[in-house]
Amino acid sequence: MHETSKKTSQGSAYASILLAAALWGVIGMWNRTLMAAGLSPTGIVTVRNFGGMALLVIVFAIRDRSVFRVKREHLKYFVGTGIVSVLLFTVCYFSCQRICSLAVASILLYTAPSFVVVLSAILWKEPVTKKKLLALVLTIVGCACVCGVFSGGLTITAAGILLGLGAGFFYALYSVFGRYALAHYDSMTVTVWTFLFAGPASLLMLRLEELHITFSMPLSWVMAAGLVVFSTVLPYIFYTKGLSCVESGKASIMASLEPVVAALAGVFMFGEPMTAMTAVGIVLVLSGVVILR
Repeated sequence: MHETSKKTSQGSAYASILLAAALWGVIGMWNRTLMAAGLSPTGIVTVRNFGGMALLVIVFAIRDRSVFRVKREHLKYFVGTGIVSVLLFTVCYFSCQRICSLAVASILLYTAPSFVVVLSAILWKEPVTKKKLLALVLTIVGCACVCGVFSGGLTITAAGILLGLGAGFFYALYSVFGRYALAHYDSMTVTVWTFLFAGPASLLMLRLEELHITFSMPLSWVMAAGLVVFSTVLPYIFYTKGLSCVESGKASIMASLEPVVAALAGVFMFGEPMTAMTAVGIVLVLSGVVILR
């Protein structure tokens, strides 16, 4: 009975991680409309993080105020998840996009699972199995195919590579700091405090003039709400919940489903072509995820 319960719990955790990746994958649906309305990538970061914080604070101030009670000595974990990870990875990622091709920035971001696997092996002695390494290789190559790395015509600079690797590293640190925080608090508390740090820190990138232009249109409010609810707050809740029951390395590799969903969203929502390379990449990523089960 205990073994069945354990398998059910792990299955639920896997589902939570994959759902988080899927919700992150449709972020382009909100971002494209907001950028077309005049919001910059850094403005989107501000809306995501500060909006996410505002929503979580309102919901839990009404529903369960116990999530706001944490020990002072544990705040360092939330500085890690909120500022070091959530904020710094986006700063590095968008900076990389400015000086390199989008495909290069995307695949460098998805070096994150490699960092998580290595750090987890060092910090918690998580086993680096052949199955995990195979899944890692499949997902990285698959992400490269989906992102168009092998299509040629890429712009690459040394600074861009460093920024892209920085984005991958800081992205990976959410799984590391998150695991430390989850040793003391439940997933909801970790998510709330992550945004209590990420939200105010994101205001450093705020440009009031572009917010005024963008949000003068009613559709922008709808898109911003979708961005905050469905591609920010919910996926972080689901991923953190899954992380509490799954090895950090496995969780990070499984989250590589995100670019697959993004590619499919581009095909079905925006009429983008489905190339043979994209199809191969999707199969490779899905194979990597299945191997980890």
